[in-house]
Formats: sequence, C-alpha cells, structure tokens
Amino acid sequence: MVETVVNIERTTTTTTTPNGPPVGGDGGFWGAIRLNIDYFRTVPGIIKIVEFVLGIICMALAAPPLASATSFFMFVIVISFIINILLIAAYFLGIREALNVAVNWIFSELITTAVLTLLYFIGFIVQLARWSDATGMGSGSNTAAGVFGLFNFLAYAAGTYFLFLAHRSGATH
Repeated sequence: MVETVVNIERTTTTTTTPNGPPVGGDGGFWGAIRLNIDYFRTVPGIIKIVEFVLGIICMALAAPPLASATSFFMFVIVISFIINILLIAAYFLGIREALNVAVNWIFSELITTAVLTLLYFIGFIVQLARWSDATGMGSGSNTAAGVFGLFNFLAYAAGTYFLFLAHRSGATH
C-alpha cells in the first residue's frame, strides 16, 4: 500500500503604508480603502473641486428660490452637488478600486457629467432669463447665481471633455 501525504501551507501577506493602516490580508472592502490625494492634483481632480466650490456659491446666491425658474436652477445645483460630493468621496477614498465590480467607471461618469452639463446649461439660461432685467428684492444675487451657474456649466463641460478623452483612450478606471 502506497501512502501519499500532501502538506498545505497557507500564508497571508500584509503590507503597510507609511501613513496608514495595513493593506491587504483579510481586510475586505474596508482594507482596500485608501486616501487618494494625488487625483486632486490632476486636471480632472481640480475641475471636480472647482465644480464643488462653484456649486456652493450658486446655492448660496440662489437660495431661497423666489421664482419657479430659480426652483429649477436650485434643483439642478443640488442634484449636481450631491453627485459631485459622491464622486469626490469615491476618488478621495479610492472606493472605485475597492469595489471589485465590472463597471466602466469612466463611461458611467462621462454620461453622468454630460447630463449634468446639459442641465446646468438649461438652468443658468432659465435663471438669467428670469432675473437679468428684474429689479427688486433678490434680483442682484439671483443674477449673480446665474452667472456663477454659467461658470459651473463651463467647468462641467471641461470635465465632460476630459472624461471623453479618457474614455476614448480606453480607460475604464
């Protein structure tokens, strides 16, 4: 009778980063999250921060909505702001890399940003059309909100352009 012995050895490799907790091992999703400040030194990262700041300025100038046109403009601002915060968090924490799902992130973000660009285009035109020749309470701040909406439209258009270039080059992350 021949006897076969099989030895199985299991090892786990854990690497540590200089500024953070261990990465790898059995950390799962939370172990894969890391701070990614380098993204915000790139042109698309800077554009995201500009969109964020301009969104805050637009919200501050247009609130409270005194006309239905401003209500639509505020809807566009708030939806864009929420999506922008989620994208900033996803990039900052490296959540896209931690989620191991088969999603073309660049294409998804391209479509989302293109839709938000179109909404901002409509929103700032509606806002300026309503408030550009108005006088009275709130007309100055609402006109300024429309102008900053124009600036944010341009920022979103630039973001869409850079996402399109990334998508065209074949990037998926």
